[in-house]
Amino acid sequence: MKITVIQKNVSDDKGANLNSVAALVERAVEKDKPDFVILPEMIACITGSPKVMRESAESFPGGDTFEFFSSLAKRLNVNLHIGSAMELDGDEVYNTSLVFGRDGNLLAKYRKIHRFDAVLADGTELKESAHVAAGKDIVCVDVDGVRVGLAICYDLRFPELFHALCEAGADIIVVPAAFTFQTGADHWEVLLRARAIECQCYIAAPCQVGTFDNGKYMNWGHSMIIDPWGQIMAQVSNSEGFATANIDRKYQEAIRTRMPLKSHRLLANQFVAH
Repeated sequence: MKITVIQKNVSDDKGANLNSVAALVERAVEKDKPDFVILPEMIACITGSPKVMRESAESFPGGDTFEFFSSLAKRLNVNLHIGSAMELDGDEVYNTSLVFGRDGNLLAKYRKIHRFDAVLADGTELKESAHVAAGKDIVCVDVDGVRVGLAICYDLRFPELFHALCEAGADIIVVPAAFTFQTGADHWEVLLRARAIECQCYIAAPCQVGTFDNGKYMNWGHSMIIDPWGQIMAQVSNSEGFATANIDRKYQEAIRTRMPLKSHRLLANQFVAH
């Protein structure tokens, strides 16, 4: 399987975002001919305003964003992971990933489990849990015969989720993100490589880049694809763009055979804390 991660600078203008993202996906598909394209978190709208983010939320299935990406996947004949967008379900809003098959049909939906609550070094407070509900389900999906585990951004800091995805048979784990510049500079690459090594999985991590809200917030970028040995296979420079790599299942199986971490994992399987 050939996979592509897309790096994008999104704003709070949903219509403009969708059109510009589609243009970038089209260029990536034309140039690299991937089987699976993965977009960053909050691809339809990003802003520090909880009100605007809530207003951008739509029902999934249904809604403009859902139909737009379903049609894009079908038109380009590509498997498409939208990264994430705001989903409205009753009174609740979720940060939700959607995966579409080549025919435009929905293959999987994942609601972000771990919400980003933090105070940045400059004093800026970010509290996703104040306006976004937590997902509960661990989700893996088969894409062209490859088992894909789903995570979003802040989930990256919780290895137990990744181990659960590994137990569910994941060969690739996707981590669409809008990692802040401050945390990304120190933690993005090291956490991604650690998860790849621990799970012996490929990691596909598209991240938003650049600023939003008139420069108030900045995302780290550095979207990358990492192999099961923890090596960076492809990476986007510090601007909008895309990176592509081939997944080698035989190489992955060789790593898992030489060092069978899954069967060696004792704490999760045998020991109980007292």
